[in-house]
Amino acid sequence: MTHQLPATARIGLGGMALLLVLAGSALPAAASSPADTSRTSAEATVEEQRLDRAAPQEILRRSGFDAFAPRFERALQHAKSYAQAERTVTRHASALWQRAVDRAQGRGPATGDLSRGDDRPLYWARLALSRELRAWTPRFDVDDRRRAALHSALETASRGQSDIHYPGHRAKRVLVTGFDPFTLDRDVRIGNPSGASALALDGTLVQTPDGPARIETVVFPVRWADFAGGVVERALARHLPHLDLFTTVSQGRQGRFDVERTNGAWRGGFADNENASSTGLVPVADPATQPQWTSTTLPYRQLAEADTGRFPVYDNTEVTEIPAGGTQPVTRPDGPTPGSAARAGGGGDYLSNEIAYRVTLLRDRLRLPDLPGGHLHTPVLQFGAENTNPQTGTVTDPDFERNRADIVGQVRELVRTAVTATG
Repeated sequence: MTHQLPATARIGLGGMALLLVLAGSALPAAASSPADTSRTSAEATVEEQRLDRAAPQEILRRSGFDAFAPRFERALQHAKSYAQAERTVTRHASALWQRAVDRAQGRGPATGDLSRGDDRPLYWARLALSRELRAWTPRFDVDDRRRAALHSALETASRGQSDIHYPGHRAKRVLVTGFDPFTLDRDVRIGNPSGASALALDGTLVQTPDGPARIETVVFPVRWADFAGGVVERALARHLPHLDLFTTVSQGRQGRFDVERTNGAWRGGFADNENASSTGLVPVADPATQPQWTSTTLPYRQLAEADTGRFPVYDNTEVTEIPAGGTQPVTRPDGPTPGSAARAGGGGDYLSNEIAYRVTLLRDRLRLPDLPGGHLHTPVLQFGAENTNPQTGTVTDPDFERNRADIVGQVRELVRTAVTATG
């Protein structure tokens, strides 16, 4: 996620007690629990309201994912208790994630004429389920807290966050994260190649000279409030100590990959998928020990030098800082200077920078200095030259499909290269 978009949006343990803190139990009171990031009324969210536009409806219809919401609505109506409703939500959300993964990886029927590798059906179908859940009138009493917990369960299960597992001990363990589509009011047809990469790579093996590596993936929302509420830490804290490598992935600049060397503790305010804005320090647990900067431990030189695909890969060292004793932001091409305050990491000041900052901070707080991990920005997923107008354009075209396939394939090769380089 870059903020190459408008100028205001720069791109972009000791023990169980500490794990609980890092997973969000000690976040600021304004964002202390999953309930704070879920609406509890029947009013549709900003994201859900976009569902009725023509392009989302076409994407759902042409992928066959329009069938998920009606089945979910019927199942909810048959729930006779909260426990049964909870099981219904988790079952349907998990099935949605698994179907999206299977479709992307060529398993089962294609269900429609949209290409299998498309990440957009998952995004819009999840919102369709969320809207059904929000409008649901149960036969029994469900207070706001429990309704919010159901929304949280839907989000977790439909994003692969409850599906991370590494069977056996012979393969190395790799975790890759992606994002939902974003900037949808600019062009509601947009997909996100990081989300497409997550679907294509989940549960797959890549071969390296030292043996196989198993990749597990999750997808995160493009919402400031969810990040402030600890969604990243809750999903990943228990897994990081058992990994051999991780990389967060998001869509970045046009025509290039970037390995982001440094991440900054600053939110720049660019609107998220709920059209909400947030500016200031990244809100984390234990802010008194919060650093201004964190660094990648990915093998950035090897990633930049290897022949992994069509797009060039850059080792990006640029940051924007307020120097020690200064008052104005300064862009530094070679990283931050001592004592400076962050205003943008290499990946900017949006949620791509923030997920990189949060997960590398989590790595450092868990005292995992030898764990390779960091952030990878993909090229922007572009439509063909004759299909750039969102008002008159189609939801897909041959260039769009080729660009997505090439980006996803190169993400796979970059992961393989990183695992090989870190041995």
